[in-house]
Amino acid sequence: MANEAEEIIRKLSCHKGVAGVVVVNGEGIPIKTTLDNHVSVQYAGLMGSLIDKAKAVVRDLDPTNDLTFLRIRSKKSEIMVAPDKDFILIVVQNPVD
Repeated sequence: MANEAEEIIRKLSCHKGVAGVVVVNGEGIPIKTTLDNHVSVQYAGLMGSLIDKAKAVVRDLDPTNDLTFLRIRSKKSEIMVAPDKDFILIVVQNPVD
């Protein structure tokens, strides 16, 4: 299973414009990353809080629904977040004009 996860991270990292990939465990700790440790910890902490708030919004709008994917685009980057019950996958990429 670990080899499969490594392969997925490698494939994601090879896509054009991808600046980094971070896999965060259920406690909010980055366990696999292609970014610097400090940056990975920062993304893990901030995205964990944002995911919790986004999940609450989705559930408040429809209690039978749940958040499956979050995409954030700014002037400098695009962050795609796929939360799961045990892990959070974060992909940071430079947007293409």
